[in-house]
Amino acid sequence: QVQLVESGGGLVQTGGSLRLSCAASGRTFSSYAMGWFRQAPGKEREFVAGVNRMGGNIYYGDSVKGRFTISRDNAKNTVYLQMNSLKPEDTAVYYCAASRALIATSGTRYDYWGQGTQVTVSS
Repeated sequence: QVQLVESGGGLVQTGGSLRLSCAASGRTFSSYAMGWFRQAPGKEREFVAGVNRMGGNIYYGDSVKGRFTISRDNAKNTVYLQMNSLKPEDTAVYYCAASRALIATSGTRYDYWGQGTQVTVSS
């Protein structure tokens, strides 16, 4: 069992930055690939970024490439999402997730989820 707790969300203006954190407890953090997803009201859940167990392989959703950066610190049991050049369309609840797969971009391959943190980008 893995417990995930996101933090760092909030209200920011267009063009601003936020850094989300996801702290994990429970089973060995480095045994899991980690991902960030988001869901806006009335929209489907969207893959944002994923990182494999040791941080060597990283994937991004097309809408955030070049603006967001995922990283992990296995010593701190934490995964981060640095979000720069934020746009109003980035407004959503952001979820952290853990997967037993080597790396995954589909939410169906993730086994544990956090409760989410709200990110709102004002125009």
